[in-house]
Amino acid sequence: MSFKERIRNFFIPSAGSPRWMWIPPILVVGILGLGLLGGSVHAWEYSNSPQFCGTTCHTMPPQNATYLKSPHANVTCEECHIGRVSLPDQFVRKTREGSKELFMMAFNLYEYPIHASALQPVRDTCERCHKPAAFAGDTLRTITRFHSDFDNTMYITYLILKTRGGTKDENLGEGIHWHIDNQVEYYPTDRLEQDIPYVRVYNDDGTITEYVDVESGFDPATMDESQLQTMDCVTCHNRVSHNFKTPADSMDDYMARNMIDPSIPEIRIKGVEMLSNTYESQQMGLAAIAGLENYYQAYHTGFYNENTELVQNAIAQIQQIYMGTVFIEQKVNWETHPSNLGHMNSPGCFRCHGGTHLDEQQQAIRLECNLCHSIPTVVSQQDFVALIEISRGPEPESHHNANWISLHNQVMNETCTNCHTTGDAGGTSNTSFCSNSACHGSVFTHAGFDAPTLREILREQLNLQPTPEPPNLLVGLPTYEANIKALFESKCAACHGQVASAGLNVTTYASLMQGRDSGPVIIVGNPENSLLIQAQLKQHFANFSAEELKFITQWIESGAPEK
Repeated sequence: MSFKERIRNFFIPSAGSPRWMWIPPILVVGILGLGLLGGSVHAWEYSNSPQFCGTTCHTMPPQNATYLKSPHANVTCEECHIGRVSLPDQFVRKTREGSKELFMMAFNLYEYPIHASALQPVRDTCERCHKPAAFAGDTLRTITRFHSDFDNTMYITYLILKTRGGTKDENLGEGIHWHIDNQVEYYPTDRLEQDIPYVRVYNDDGTITEYVDVESGFDPATMDESQLQTMDCVTCHNRVSHNFKTPADSMDDYMARNMIDPSIPEIRIKGVEMLSNTYESQQMGLAAIAGLENYYQAYHTGFYNENTELVQNAIAQIQQIYMGTVFIEQKVNWETHPSNLGHMNSPGCFRCHGGTHLDEQQQAIRLECNLCHSIPTVVSQQDFVALIEISRGPEPESHHNANWISLHNQVMNETCTNCHTTGDAGGTSNTSFCSNSACHGSVFTHAGFDAPTLREILREQLNLQPTPEPPNLLVGLPTYEANIKALFESKCAACHGQVASAGLNVTTYASLMQGRDSGPVIIVGNPENSLLIQAQLKQHFANFSAEELKFITQWIESGAPEK
């Protein structure tokens, strides 16, 4: 009997064979089936694993290096790139995309640098773990930086990040996550969505507001509506798992954690220089960085001789940064994959909030420093206390203009001191609200502060004045029309004018004497019991000087005459 016949008789016993002879072939078939099923599951799981995606595929070393250091290092690749959906859906998605990628790889049809081209909807990925409607609250951010000077002088920026969120149904839905609770569509003109000339906002009343970048020359009539994108998590959080930091950010990060000792002279400026240079190969880049040791031997001989290990460790760490952010074979670095979080190293928020996107009324998508975070507070190593300023009072009418940040430096006057310290205005000494180095010491490349077309449009709005200049106090009998009205307009009208905060409007005699929602603020002939005087004797959003308050007191004592 041949081997083939034996196999056949084993799996298919001849007629009349005992029943027990069917047990061995059934067991063998079952074991083989289970083995095949187990192998298939293992192969499926392995093909979805970071090990396969990051190391087996030779195009993915850049993404793998950043993934391993990301907050999602414990999340497998398919959970984001295929989605947490049913197995049949996963199989269809993976077969469709995998077949295309395998074909392109087999015939060398892909181009470097590689960008993700088939991301799944965020409801199948991000939202499986993160609930957009959850209220996040505000968070304190501490950002440690170093100057590019001899001593690598450290400074720290504190700001409150207004993440917030929630839904309008809960009387929430504010802050940065307002974009998730409200429908916003945008029209990108490039693959990486760095250029967005058109934004559409759907309002609660069913209307829409359209914003067009006035510097782009874009005509909405030519827009392909099918290319409109709806804003979601990935619109901003596009590099959360694969973030290629800039040389400056990488050096600051390593120095803040003392992975690179900040006491090494010039180490920040030399590290950024080495990481920013272009090299023909990664090995040449690593060799160039290693050459820093010769620099310190030649130009910082004393320090090098006493701190050789510190310098050598710093060089090794800079090499690690280079290997994790620059991949010459794949043509990848921090410039090829910009992050949309923030607005310093790439357009990010300023893709829409750059101040140049205007609606039909020439009002901008707000470019405002404290819209998404508080005004940054910058402190040095010598500052024992950091005071973070949180604006909580009503804003002057002028500040309600959506173009206010682009206008404010041209309409500044003495009335700004009612709310702000203004010493060294426009400077970077951090001695006042108006000398903030985080604002005036930074170059906002992607904001439209000096955009030519926008500047011409804003000329018509430059007649906006925060409030009138305070008048000189007049001698003689004070009256509302002669001098008291001017005093109130200079100090109070920003909140108690047309805005009428708490129902009080001081810009007309009748409304002033009527008082606020809860009652009169002036009792004729009785300044001590007048609410206006009582409020001014305490810390208020805007306080009169002692001389001005005395003058107003005399006016009330004399019967608060109108004329």
